[in-house]
Amino acid sequence: MSIGILYERSGTDEMGIKLTAEELGINLVYIPFRKVSIRLDKDGHSVKSKGKNYSKVIEDVKVVLNRAQSKNRRLLAANILEIFGKYVVNPSPIEYICYSKLRTLLHFWKKGIKTPQTIYVPCDSHEPTVDRSEIHNEGEIADLIQQELGNGSIVIKPDAGTHGKNVRLAEGRNDLLRILGETEPSIINPIGILAQKFVQKWFYDLRIIVPKESGKAPYCYQTALARAGFKDFRTNTFLGNFVFGVNLPPHIRDVAVKCGKTLGKNSEAWLLALDAMIEVGENKNFDDEYIKSELEELEPSFDAVKRVKSDETKKSAFLSWNERLEEAFRNYKNQEAYENIKKIIEESIENNKYNILFHEANACPEFWEQTRLVAGINLAVPLLKCAQSVTKSDYGG
Repeated sequence: MSIGILYERSGTDEMGIKLTAEELGINLVYIPFRKVSIRLDKDGHSVKSKGKNYSKVIEDVKVVLNRAQSKNRRLLAANILEIFGKYVVNPSPIEYICYSKLRTLLHFWKKGIKTPQTIYVPCDSHEPTVDRSEIHNEGEIADLIQQELGNGSIVIKPDAGTHGKNVRLAEGRNDLLRILGETEPSIINPIGILAQKFVQKWFYDLRIIVPKESGKAPYCYQTALARAGFKDFRTNTFLGNFVFGVNLPPHIRDVAVKCGKTLGKNSEAWLLALDAMIEVGENKNFDDEYIKSELEELEPSFDAVKRVKSDETKKSAFLSWNERLEEAFRNYKNQEAYENIKKIIEESIENNKYNILFHEANACPEFWEQTRLVAGINLAVPLLKCAQSVTKSDYGG
């Protein structure tokens, strides 16, 4: 029986999944989820584009890899396919939790997993009235936040945002009021204000991978992707920060598995990318200036990586582009400065492993360009193994 892969547009991750499926001898079929009509009536259902009927394709698959990039579209795709009797990786209950930073934090908190100190105020900073004026709530919201988090640095986040978009740091009351005043309800921040006490995480954070196959216990990969830099308090790779593959202590891997179980609940198979910070505070094992100088040494080779990543030929000539990307990353990782910073991060993680804070989970992580080539984890493999494990189970009859 075939495995389906659903997406809006094919990116390098999706092309990488297809390539890996071919190498593993897995029949992977495409299911579009953008310019299609989904019909529901007394005679049944259908899924059609303008030129093709995908109903039989969907009927013949048992499990679908859900790679829609829009969180809303991905959640709807999971809901629809599950109603059609398909197992979706990841299932809709997991998508629903991961969609929201607050929902994710609530589940972690309930299980006693350490998270950043968080405040949620279910009130928008300014609200329109019937006479077209506005009610301004910034002052009261700031009071509620500061009475719990104090007057220090506070991070304001959109509840459903990604890639660090609109994550802002308030330094003091005036800054907080300004940021609250500029915060509008949107698709990535439907209602209210989500705030966290600023975590002294030093210059890096972690992306940790935890998958679960049907019939097996979840596990955490021994390596993680460390995102690092001093240019911004956000160390997200989307903002151009450096990346390093680092080894994780057993304690952190155990907590990551607990996080996965917390979000995965009773789902048969899933794959999650967990975002975590280590509250280093003043417990630093190296001087900032030394690390900055080593990062400067790495810039030319990492800039070469970024140039290949942005090359327009990656879709039209994927295989040759991929070879150039792999070569650029090999050169980057072969730099002495790379090894030096990798060791500093690993030592810092070991020294502060009990101060790990998990704060977000991604149900559709990007992987082909960085996680695969830096942390050594090709997520296409566990994704396909998850799907295969379901096809061999009794799911769906």
